[in-house]
Amino acid sequence: MPRKCALTGKTVLFGNNVSHAHNKTRRKFLPNLQKISFMSDSLKKVFQLRVTPSGLRTVEKNGGLDAYLLKTCDCKLSKRALYIKDEILHNRRLSEKGVN
Repeated sequence: MPRKCALTGKTVLFGNNVSHAHNKTRRKFLPNLQKISFMSDSLKKVFQLRVTPSGLRTVEKNGGLDAYLLKTCDCKLSKRALYIKDEILHNRRLSEKGVN
């Protein structure tokens, strides 16, 4: 499983450890991923995603998972988030036609 936020696309960053003697060794900065359960309002389902805390704050600021996914560009989202977004769009199209 990649170390990448499913919603914001944050990934591993690389840098240097710098000692007092100014010796430099390479290191990784890992994203703070949390396994979070999100409730989709339109689908009435719970989805688990690995998200950073900043991604979680962004979802809450935008008014929930559905609103965030519909506003966000597809290039930032993971495959799982894209699948959820497609389900939401499909459900909206069905409700506009009056099927549900």
